[in-house]
Amino acid sequence: MSTPVGADPTVVGPYLASVLGDDRWRSVRVELIAAGMSNLTYVVTPEHGGDPVILRRPPTGAVLATAHDMAREHRVISALGSTPVPVPRTLHLCTDPSVLGAPFYVMERVVGLHVVDRIPPGYADEPTQRRRIGEGLVDVLADLHSVDYPAVGLGDFGRPAGFMARQVRRWTQQWDATRDRDRPGLDALAARLAETVPQTQRDAVVHGDFRLDNCLLDPDTPGRVRAVLDWEMSTLGDPLADLGMLFVYWPQAGEDNPVALSPVTTLPGFPTRAEVAERYAARSRLDLSDLPWYVGFAYFKFAAIVAGIVARSAAGAMAGKDTSGYAERIDPCVELGRAALDDGAI
Repeated sequence: MSTPVGADPTVVGPYLASVLGDDRWRSVRVELIAAGMSNLTYVVTPEHGGDPVILRRPPTGAVLATAHDMAREHRVISALGSTPVPVPRTLHLCTDPSVLGAPFYVMERVVGLHVVDRIPPGYADEPTQRRRIGEGLVDVLADLHSVDYPAVGLGDFGRPAGFMARQVRRWTQQWDATRDRDRPGLDALAARLAETVPQTQRDAVVHGDFRLDNCLLDPDTPGRVRAVLDWEMSTLGDPLADLGMLFVYWPQAGEDNPVALSPVTTLPGFPTRAEVAERYAARSRLDLSDLPWYVGFAYFKFAAIVAGIVARSAAGAMAGKDTSGYAERIDPCVELGRAALDDGAI
């Protein structure tokens, strides 16, 4: 077996044996999980028996400042462990880059169904079950946004004042740092968003990239989320940013969406985006009259993320992941973002 990029088992095994105090880890197998386009995720399995764990580290090569902060990701998952939000149990954080070339952390491996672009046969075959999956995702998001974050030790996890204005600036700067070519429509969308930032109603822990394939579903109970993953962009801020981002990943039946990465939510039974908004509003008690702005921002942010992926891929820093076709999603994001702002399209 070839050595996985970024997590040499001859280094990982002895290190885990030392920090976890268990010699079973001294010899391990390491497998890079194919899902995800940013931080790298590995399954680490002791060769002589024992449950595997998950190791997370930044992508190899140069990365933008603050974009892949392992300590923050470890901190928020650890803090949320005492809340209704389902997260894996964290086991260890390594901030010494001399071990693997970058900070990393280790957490329990949650057994769950990872749905990316299809639901496997035999799981949620009925529309009522698929509706429960959609509603379960919305409920977990509302639970996250209801967490008393100072009470769980996250009072200084971010700077919620002025969050959305900073987000527009941050992703504009990220786009500037990774632009593949001139895209005046994307620049114009950024400028318009900066001029029309709505007033935040409530500060909350925000995930930053909440969607179906960043969750693990209960294998036996459709509608129950076993774990929310990929917390690298989490902070304190405006919860409607998460809802707007969720809509980017929520295509519905009967529409041509060139941006969507997965068609799963187009299946019969899944709630429409309007139904998602209605359920979220009822649970969160937030006013969603400004939701189209957040959807417009989400398409802008998604375009900047895609541009970053394209740039890292061109630099050889994506550990061999296939990023073909990603650049073609950027211009449609501009059109969808503009439609949200002009027409209130969600």
